[in-house]
Amino acid sequence: MKILFICTGNTCRSPMAASLLKNRLPEAEVQSAGIFAGKNQHANQYAIQALAQRNIALDHYSQPVTNNLLNWADIVLTMTTNHKRTLIMDYPDFQDKFFTLKEYASDDDKKVWQELKKAYADYEEKRSHIIQQNERKMSQTQLNQLLEKKLVKDIDHIRKLESCIISYDISDPFGGDLKVYQETIDELDEYIDLLLKKI
Repeated sequence: MKILFICTGNTCRSPMAASLLKNRLPEAEVQSAGIFAGKNQHANQYAIQALAQRNIALDHYSQPVTNNLLNWADIVLTMTTNHKRTLIMDYPDFQDKFFTLKEYASDDDKKVWQELKKAYADYEEKRSHIIQQNERKMSQTQLNQLLEKKLVKDIDHIRKLESCIISYDISDPFGGDLKVYQETIDELDEYIDLLLKKI
């Protein structure tokens, strides 16, 4: 199984998760990327130190999410629900591969996520249709007002579904000290353990 871990900048959580999995399962095909990642940035110094304390070397350079990476992956595991939501909106063709690490490893809330996927897709389809029908006839302000009016029920429905989801976020250590990074690694390790049992 080819696993792609996703976080924001691909310098902390996703490379740490990839390293932890690779350390426990050396034959695993694992990569990591970031939704807003630059190219070839080094991993965060604290991430490197925290992994080194577990005798795991982190030699990592960041990369952004691409269609090629998403094609390569059998499964895409995000660090937060927001990362997952962004991927669903930006790469709808791959949405069946997207899970948060916690959600995939623990198997909870599957039904709500299925409903949410459908709600996001329906919203996006409706929104595109309204734009296509009206963009030449209206100013941007008028179009935005129309979208707001026509999509209010869809947005409410999405918010209600989202409020039913328990927190599946791995805490973001960015800006914290070494201790904060160690705590994030402990959290990641717990779910990598569950992930290994599942795969």
